[in-house]
Amino acid sequence: MRTAEYIRQKAREYRNDTAQYLSEMVKIPSVSCEEKEVVLKIKELLESAGVHNVRIDALGNCIARVGNGPKVLAIDAHIDTVDTGDESQWELSPFSGIIKDGYVHGRGTVDQEGGAAAMITAARILTEMKYDGDYTIYFTFTVMEEDCDGMCWEYLITEEKLVPDFAVITEPTNLGIYRGHRGRMEMELYFKGLSAHGSAPERGKNVIYSASKVALGIEKLNENLRSDPFLGKGTIAATLFRSQSPSLCAIPDLARMHIDRRLTWGEDKESALAELKKICGKDVTIEVPEYHRPSYQGTVYTVEKYFPTWKIPEDHPLVQSGAKTYEALFNEKPRIDKWTFSTNGVSICGRHGIPCIGFGPGNEIHAHAPNEKTPVEHLEKAAAFYTLIPYLL
Repeated sequence: MRTAEYIRQKAREYRNDTAQYLSEMVKIPSVSCEEKEVVLKIKELLESAGVHNVRIDALGNCIARVGNGPKVLAIDAHIDTVDTGDESQWELSPFSGIIKDGYVHGRGTVDQEGGAAAMITAARILTEMKYDGDYTIYFTFTVMEEDCDGMCWEYLITEEKLVPDFAVITEPTNLGIYRGHRGRMEMELYFKGLSAHGSAPERGKNVIYSASKVALGIEKLNENLRSDPFLGKGTIAATLFRSQSPSLCAIPDLARMHIDRRLTWGEDKESALAELKKICGKDVTIEVPEYHRPSYQGTVYTVEKYFPTWKIPEDHPLVQSGAKTYEALFNEKPRIDKWTFSTNGVSICGRHGIPCIGFGPGNEIHAHAPNEKTPVEHLEKAAAFYTLIPYLL
């Protein structure tokens, strides 16, 4: 296919530029809600690459448009990162952006500014090719995913009315094609007891003891949750426990426990709450918290911290188009799999039913880890993939 050959050649020609785009992003710290400078840099890089229709919305997402077809394809990268952790564990500065030994090094290279860099190159090539196919292609560089996955896309779909027919998520897949992942939800358990002097504990009701019994029940529940042949097993874990008492010589009367729940296929918010209520009984209050931190633009967009499970069949036209794109570019069949972690797909596909696939540079085992790095070869191949797929959809 001549188009695939041409795109492969252009991605190879722009290989060093793609690596440099990523390097420039990595040099700018961009934890959730503090992405302003990296968003401005991405806008600058897009415009310097000749992409004409670029804007920043009220939440802070950067959106570039190429083409004007009747159908809509979104290609998404979140451009916020987690923090660095213990910097003594890094061999190079987390914000070095150094390109050496065939890798770009630094925080965000894998999760997931590498995908964003490849998207800039894809938008550049499509613009130069004067793409006029069946799709309007939106390259979305989204914010706050690490803080609240999918919230940015709730905003895009609900407020910006950006409703794609298909979406490609550029989170790291080690250049595999991914078609789903488990969902997740957060839950807060509130325990209420009765304080008494520590010298006479029998006069009170100690919430540490009652919460500990619940924690043991949660541990047992985790062993018996359902499993899906593709997505794997659901999980539940207590990840935080805090008690409160009038003093260190008083029986604690209030406590809070935070629950991390990963949801496999067939599990949802209602089923997860029902299972937990059986363990907790009537004396424990269970809440699904809401996210309401302001973005760097000052916009507050509140969502419940329930992020639905999603998957699409392997024979879905989007998965098959992704596979054809990969084969046309690289002359081999792709690995089709799933993520272990969560992505913006919880909103795009999980809440709104819009078919998604994932294809991204970098290996997800390096996500959130020290010494994060992405192969330059992956960046080149991802740029070619994002450029060709609208032709083959």
